[in-house]
Amino acid sequence: MITRVFRAFRYRDFRLVWSGACISSVGTWMQKLAQSWLVLEISGSPFWLGLDAFLGDIPIFLFSLVGGVAADRIDRRRILIAGQFLQMSCALALAGLVAGGVVQVWHILCLSFVVGLAQAFGGPAYAALIPSLVKPRELPNAIAMNSIQFNLARVLGPMAGGLALTKLGAAWCFLLNGLSYLAPITSLLLIRVRFRPKRTADSILESIRQGFAFIRRQTAMESLIALAFSVTLFGLPVIVFLPVFARDVFRGGPEVYTLLLSLSGGGSITGALIVAAFGHRRHKGRTTLFALVALGAAITAFALSPHLGLSSVLLFLAGAALVMVFAMVTSLVQLIAVDDMRGRVMSVYNVAFRGGMPIGSLLTGTLAPVFGAPMVVGASGAVLALLGLYFLLIHRKIATL
Repeated sequence: MITRVFRAFRYRDFRLVWSGACISSVGTWMQKLAQSWLVLEISGSPFWLGLDAFLGDIPIFLFSLVGGVAADRIDRRRILIAGQFLQMSCALALAGLVAGGVVQVWHILCLSFVVGLAQAFGGPAYAALIPSLVKPRELPNAIAMNSIQFNLARVLGPMAGGLALTKLGAAWCFLLNGLSYLAPITSLLLIRVRFRPKRTADSILESIRQGFAFIRRQTAMESLIALAFSVTLFGLPVIVFLPVFARDVFRGGPEVYTLLLSLSGGGSITGALIVAAFGHRRHKGRTTLFALVALGAAITAFALSPHLGLSSVLLFLAGAALVMVFAMVTSLVQLIAVDDMRGRVMSVYNVAFRGGMPIGSLLTGTLAPVFGAPMVVGASGAVLALLGLYFLLIHRKIATL
């Protein structure tokens, strides 16, 4: 069992990239916790939480297609290193603003946009880089291991961030996040990448068109991308608005928010371990859709529960189901894509995967003050459950994979 889970670690370059990404992800989640609480503390309104998440994600929606073309034309490692430097600069700038006592909401919003711009180019490059680090048969395991590192950081990051926020202040969370980017920069400098971009005279628009044409020719690819968009649109607002649940539903402070975020991350690690151990088996599509139904049901039940203990269990289950859906959908997309189109395919997937986040966050942030965050998040979970049933029983392209 343990050997099956960690078999992608046999590859040196994957170990290096995984380790560097894990360290920077811990720093990122430290910043997410401190930044969300800081925005809510300064503004006093959940609308600004939604707007901050929107501005952090909308560049990915707008520029990922160009980032995908870049990932197929430029050394992917160089793109990633440049993106890490840009994100490090933003974190250190925010640390300075907070330490100087001059930070305002608009500062945070602008820096979130710049970080999102870096991720618009880094996301396709990173997704396209991973298959070059392992053999094809290990790709589902490598993707699941990436989910584990990301969600391990969701547990460790909020724990460290909550401690730093309460004991040292928000500036330390941002400073430590900035320093954490040194780890992925170092690991990227050490790896040996096998991919070499092909020379082409095609324009950027023509390259994007080729990517869309490839997607249309593949069985179920369009449905997988639509599913990724829907899950981020309706599934991730529950995480964005955990500070609202912590403060308004459970009458707590940063410690309750930290607990909820850590439980969601712990569930996500469990889900990723399940995929890492068994993701190579058949019927991935059907398993993905069952997990989607379970995700929707868990989110709805969490939103309606007034009890912290029950809500903690439901949030853990939702975290597990969410990562199982994401990891298996990503595996299916990566297995269908070919290497010289991978950057463009993954950029379209990245637009869908990340594009739903700003729209869902802004929509939930707008509706939450009117109807209440529990009602809006609960309705989003119900939509996900119905969507899973639709793909299982009616539109069955994904279910046959």
